Amino acid sequence: MATLKVPSTIPSPSEDCEQLRKAFAGWGTNEALIIDILAHRNGAQRKKIRETYTETYSEDLLKDLDSELSNDFQRVVLLWTLEPAERDAYLVHEATKKLTASNWVLMEIACSRSSDQLLSARKAYHDKYKKSIEEDVAHHISGDFRKLLVSLLSAFRYEGEEVNMTLAKSEAKIVHQKICDKAYNDDELIRILATRSKAQLNATLNQYNNQFGNVITKDLKTDPEDEYLKLLRSAIKCLTVPEKYYEKLLRLAINKLGTDERALTRVVATRAEVDLQRIAEEYQRRNSVALDHAIAGDTSGDYEKMLLALMGHCDA
Repeated sequence: MATLKVPSTIPSPSEDCEQLRKAFAGWGTNEALIIDILAHRNGAQRKKIRETYTETYSEDLLKDLDSELSNDFQRVVLLWTLEPAERDAYLVHEATKKLTASNWVLMEIACSRSSDQLLSARKAYHDKYKKSIEEDVAHHISGDFRKLLVSLLSAFRYEGEEVNMTLAKSEAKIVHQKICDKAYNDDELIRILATRSKAQLNATLNQYNNQFGNVITKDLKTDPEDEYLKLLRSAIKCLTVPEKYYEKLLRLAINKLGTDERALTRVVATRAEVDLQRIAEEYQRRNSVALDHAIAGDTSGDYEKMLLALMGHCDA
């Protein structure tokens, strides 16, 4: 359930490029025009705009946007304008760098994308950075996190809805035993989380609850401050109920002392064409306030307008 709103009739890519070029002309940038165009075009349309811009002006639209814009508005526009696979590759690469390192971003991309989307991101990473995602993550991420994240990012899960209940019951027991043994980085536990289809994994976790009387995330809270266990719990939530994972991420980003703009930007830019409506519904249910109202109350200027436009506000 996407929030992106695309007009029923849109200009040609050439016309959009001409208007974008005008937005860059003169002493000041016309940010409203950039929002009006880019925030109301889908992925295929944005790709065609970029191609047409290069053909027409022999320049890269992304570079021109980068030079014309600044701060959080610049980041959300650039992330949004990238193709999804390019964007995921960029976010993964950023998450392996020292100053912007984030195990959470790596986990999020690994767990919330479909198998084909993750494969496309890995291919885009090859093309852009001339190495594999697994190589960079293995090199830059240490300890228990490395094995979990490389396994999740390497996954190519079956996407069907078929479930083997015998397997679900037996693997629920395996998972429970590993947790009882505090073997949180055990190969078998990670294998189950990283390779089973999401439907099969949901069945296994339901069996875990039925057989042992606790949801798995509660049993993984033996040490609430343990960063690896936090990541493991979040990975399970992101795999099985992504709207709840993203709701919490947004709640923490908006409600903390000082907005976490990077998290807010990432969620809106990556989910507006996917399931941001469902995430917004979960946010409303959990917080008794509309997500767009929360965003409007915590952001300002062109950044706010771009976020709200991606939330589906045609008049943002």
